[in-house]
Amino acid sequence: MHQFIQRLLIGFATLAVMAAPAQAESHDAGHAVVDLVSERSVAIPGETVYLGLHLVMDEGWHVYWRNPGDAGLSPVILWDDGTAIEGRTADEAFTWPLPELLPVLPGEIMDYGYSGKVTLPFAYQVPSDLSGLIQFNGTADYLICKDVCIPETAPLSFTLEIGETQVPDTEGGALIAAAFAAEPMPLDGEATASLESDRLTLSVKPEALELSGITAARFLPFNNEIKHAQDQAVTTGPDGLTLTMVAEPREPLGEQLAGVLTVTTAEGTRTGYALTAANAAPLPGTSGSPLSGDAPAADASGVNLLSIALFALVGGLVLNLMPCVLPVLSIKAVGMVQAAASGQESELRTHGIAYTGGVILSFLAIAGAFIALRAAGEFVSLGFQLQYPAVVAALAIVMFAIGLWLLGVFELGSSVQGLGGDLAAQGGTSGAFFTGVLAAVVGAPCVGPFLGVALGAVLTQPAPVVFAVFGLVGLGLALPFLLLSFVPGLQGLLPRPGAWMERLKQFFAFPMFLTAVWLLSVLGDQSGSRAVTMTVLGAVLLALGIWIVTTAGGRIRRVAQFAGALAVIAGLLVPIRSGLTNEAEAGETRAYASSTFETVAWSPAAVDEALSDGKGVFVDFTASWCMICQANKGTTLNQARVRQAMEDANIVFMVADFTNKDETIAAELKARNRPGVPMYLLYGPGQRTPSILPEALTPGIVLGEIDAVTSTSS
Repeated sequence: MHQFIQRLLIGFATLAVMAAPAQAESHDAGHAVVDLVSERSVAIPGETVYLGLHLVMDEGWHVYWRNPGDAGLSPVILWDDGTAIEGRTADEAFTWPLPELLPVLPGEIMDYGYSGKVTLPFAYQVPSDLSGLIQFNGTADYLICKDVCIPETAPLSFTLEIGETQVPDTEGGALIAAAFAAEPMPLDGEATASLESDRLTLSVKPEALELSGITAARFLPFNNEIKHAQDQAVTTGPDGLTLTMVAEPREPLGEQLAGVLTVTTAEGTRTGYALTAANAAPLPGTSGSPLSGDAPAADASGVNLLSIALFALVGGLVLNLMPCVLPVLSIKAVGMVQAAASGQESELRTHGIAYTGGVILSFLAIAGAFIALRAAGEFVSLGFQLQYPAVVAALAIVMFAIGLWLLGVFELGSSVQGLGGDLAAQGGTSGAFFTGVLAAVVGAPCVGPFLGVALGAVLTQPAPVVFAVFGLVGLGLALPFLLLSFVPGLQGLLPRPGAWMERLKQFFAFPMFLTAVWLLSVLGDQSGSRAVTMTVLGAVLLALGIWIVTTAGGRIRRVAQFAGALAVIAGLLVPIRSGLTNEAEAGETRAYASSTFETVAWSPAAVDEALSDGKGVFVDFTASWCMICQANKGTTLNQARVRQAMEDANIVFMVADFTNKDETIAAELKARNRPGVPMYLLYGPGQRTPSILPEALTPGIVLGEIDAVTSTSS
């Protein structure tokens, strides 16, 4: 009787083991519940068993795919010594379900990963001579993100029984089967990839894929040959489809391109096809018409052309408030008041149209230069014209001359806006046009928050899009004066003429002189004190020439006027020549806006060294001619509490000075799709992926970002 009861208890125990799921208890790591699952409760010797890392994430949190994208780390399992899979990490053998697109920062950062829950299966070959129990011990290591990213670990302990008969695990088997069902299927067909300039073209000719039912497509590479956040243009032909992507210059295309092609149907079904494309010319019959229903902006970066256009227009409007533009607008204001005082609406409208034409055509010319330099493989930023000392010197002289004219030192005929005798002879329309040109030239470097988004989004767009966006920026800049010219109700807001007009005109001379002083400071940073001295000498010669021309009389009038004209020409040529021939000495370090705080010259190597030492890094991409950069220094970056917070967080402050052309800085701006300075990067201690701060800074923004990266690193 005793033996019968003993055997009965053993039988019940065996049944209980066979019925129990072959998995350890789940572990709550903080933002995800983690465990191992298996398709078997009992496995037999010699068979291949699939197990899986299973994560159930808190709402809004996500982990990453095999290629995280622009930022992130993929999950791994670190097996303990002496365990069944000793000496390797399970990510080498994971089966990866099709990931979600995770746009972190539209147009800037795109990640790939999973939210909600995910199972990552991997295979284990049971030794043929094994019996009893197999123990799996290790640690799940992963980065999980929401508004911040937190590295988490979870202990894993799992026992699998080896017996004579297979016993499935219903729950674990269902999770693993679902993961396999979500795995991208191999592409049945041909694929090639080719690189031309900064465009990577993938052409796909599938054997069995109904192209007419596809509404969207996107390629997810296993490596980083493309800029993940950029839109992918999709066209279809009779035999397949072609995707055109923005290439990543730091990851050149090798002999092949591997990844997953995702396609979406009108019903919303999303399917992935794993492919390897040989480096070869595009396949015939795979391009032609844009994909019907394709919505690249929603699928990729979240920014569409309508949004870009709106940002461009609003950015142009905001330029009217920038310090670098206000002095030039003072000229236009004087002209508008005098034109309105004449009582002729047609003259006022002509002024508005001419000014608008000057602004828009100038921005279109800048766009043309941008496209031409881009085609030549160069990176050009907004405000590139002020990187040439000769241009800066010439603008300083022009601003000084305009200031003299506004003070009444000389007159330019009947035109209040003429920039020379010939323009004056043609009337105020020419003056209005060239005032628009001048506003565009000095306004172009002012990259505000709206312009930064719009221009950054079109850095790699086709030429018509670039022209359209730059034209809209110009329209936004000219719009206030254009409305004043055509809307009678607004014209009534202009003040009535009187003696105050001459005083107002004289007052506007001083913003011009201040602008000239600012340009001289930029020139000094670029070419040294001698260039500044020669430009001041040119201003003196210009003033002397103007005085001679305007005061000469009698018999020597023509001789004096000729001498005065020579002095004016010399006043222009001397500083320009100085700017061309006397560039700053190589290796000269320009002082930061405040020498109170220690700064380090930026370079990729300097960043790597600081991060390797466990420090954080803040990089200020700046230029002397960038007014927003200087404003951010005064209001935020030079504030004691901001610098103290950086010091407390062990963050090194680096300066990337773009006052003069610098290929390394240009490459970094291009790699991050920035149209120019300012750009601010913040690396947490030891973190290789930086946060990108907005163009307009406040102490609160910077302090908040410092708190975020230091809490993530801790």
